[in-house]
Amino acid sequence: MPERRPCVAANWKMHKTGQETAAYFDQLLPRLADLDGAAGAVDVVVCPPYTSLATAARCAEGSAVRVAAQNMHEEEEGPYTGEVSAPMLRDAGAAGVILGHSERRQLFGETDEALARKLPVALGAGLEPILCVGETEEERDSGRTEAVLERQLVADLAEIGAEEIERVVIAYEPIWAIGTGRTATPEQAEEAIGFVREQVRGRAGGAAERVRILYGGSVKPANAAELLQRPGVDGALVGGASLDPADFAAIVAAAA
Repeated sequence: MPERRPCVAANWKMHKTGQETAAYFDQLLPRLADLDGAAGAVDVVVCPPYTSLATAARCAEGSAVRVAAQNMHEEEEGPYTGEVSAPMLRDAGAAGVILGHSERRQLFGETDEALARKLPVALGAGLEPILCVGETEEERDSGRTEAVLERQLVADLAEIGAEEIERVVIAYEPIWAIGTGRTATPEQAEEAIGFVREQVRGRAGGAAERVRILYGGSVKPANAAELLQRPGVDGALVGGASLDPADFAAIVAAAA
C-alpha cells in the first residue's frame, strides 16, 4: 500500500487580520521547529481569510508550511462581485483551496454542481483542493450517512478524470461535529473514511490508496492522537483549535 503523507490543515474561517496573522506565524513556526523533525513528516497547511493570504504566504516563505484559501470561484474573471478566482489565489501565494466546506454548503448555498465545476479549475491552476464532504445530525440519525457521502462524492468528482483524483485531498467532516464540541468517535471517523475510500476506489481503482482523507470536526489536542492513529485517517482539517498556534502545533505533533 502506498504511504500517504499526513496532512493537517488549519481553517481559520473568518478570523485574524493581517497583523494577527503575522503574530500567529511568529509563534507557530518556532513551535513546529521544536518538534524534532515531526513537522517535517506532515504537510502543514494554513487557510486564512482572503485578506490575510498574502501576509500568510510571506510569513510561511522558507518554511514547510503551505498556505491555502477557504473558497474560490470557478471563473478566471468576470462580473462576480465579491468572488475570488484561482489565478487571484495563486497570485496571493496560495498553494491550495478548501472546497465545499459545510458552512459554504449550508450558509451560502454551495451546490455539488458548483463544486464539480470548481475542482477541475483548481487542479488546472495548480491548487491542491481539499474537498469537504459530510452528513448532518439528522442524516446520521436516520441512517443516511453513506447515501449522503456517496451522493456528494459522485457529484463533486464528476468532472475530473480518474487519473486526477489522487491530486484531491478529501476531508470527511460530520456537520454535527463542527463547532459543536461534539466529535465523531474514532470508530465513526474510521468507518466513514473507509466508506469514502471505497467510493473513490470505484472511480479511480488503485489510485484511491494514494488519496489522502482527513477528518474534520472539533479536532483538538486532547483528542487528536486518538483520532489520527486510526487506520485510513490521513490527517485533520482543524477549525477552532487551529486559531491557537500552540494547540495547532500539538495537533501536528499528534499527526506525526
